[in-house]
Amino acid sequence: MTEALKRRLKQSRFASPQQEAMLSVAVAAAAVNGLMDQICDKYGLTRPQYNLLRILRGVHPEGHPRCEIAQRMIERAPDITRLVDRLQARGLVRRSRGGTDQRQAIARITPKGLKLLDTIQPELDALSAARLHKLSNQDCHELSRLCALIFEEEACPGGNLPHPKTVP
Repeated sequence: MTEALKRRLKQSRFASPQQEAMLSVAVAAAAVNGLMDQICDKYGLTRPQYNLLRILRGVHPEGHPRCEIAQRMIERAPDITRLVDRLQARGLVRRSRGGTDQRQAIARITPKGLKLLDTIQPELDALSAARLHKLSNQDCHELSRLCALIFEEEACPGGNLPHPKTVP
């Protein structure tokens, strides 16, 4: 049992190691999200908007349709169209019809959007370095591996998670 989690939650014991692990992940995610919110807010973005720009930067100059963006979001956003609309209004994203399906709009990051991400990136890199400075590269790989074991369950067919009694 970690002392840091006990202090943070002001709780001396947990029902199970699984409960402690889930709470640890949730508290760590909240800490990182809070810091990212501060950086994004400084640039007039929300985390979902930043994430959408990050996704489009990764496929620049091709872009993605709405459904592909939705599948790649870190946190599920209920209305990708509205996110794209807001970014388009700021000139960070543009939409166009094209490809094999003319009914489908493709969102692409603009040069202005790329420049904004280039401006934000050093702050996000500094945030990562500051938060993870106590972890070695091996620790970071292990943390990623362990987190993958948690979020891979999300991809179960039909969205059903195994019943707790069936988990080894």
